[in-house]
Amino acid sequence: MEFKIRKASLEDLNETAELFNLYRIFYRQESDVERGKAFLKERFQNSESDIFLAMADGKAVGFVQLYKLFHYTKLQKQWLLSDLFVHPDYRGKGISVALIERSKQWCAETNACGLMLETEKTNDIGNNLYPRCGFEYDGLHNYYHWWK
Repeated sequence: MEFKIRKASLEDLNETAELFNLYRIFYRQESDVERGKAFLKERFQNSESDIFLAMADGKAVGFVQLYKLFHYTKLQKQWLLSDLFVHPDYRGKGISVALIERSKQWCAETNACGLMLETEKTNDIGNNLYPRCGFEYDGLHNYYHWWK
């Protein structure tokens, strides 16, 4: 199967929102395409993230969303690989790896020092995928969240 990776834009909002909704459902969230669409629209309009789409069979079948961060020891920009999803019908075809490779290329294009990500300990697919793509597990840090 052939697929192509391209940068998403506001014109891709509907297709991206459908995939984003499936992604959220994967992480046990309630389906809410309209709220997800509003969220993504704001990211596009405010240039707050960069999204790459995997296109196959004339439609979007996967995406990766990157947010800009800054690394305190390297004193450079880095990217948070926040969201990565491939439609279940298109898994096992190398699309996730291609989206990660495109993200690495984006680092080079934007003079960033690298990518960081976190995933759930129970995400067996991701926890096997990321080391295969050159990511190193950081067992030295604990990640904490504060929600208002």
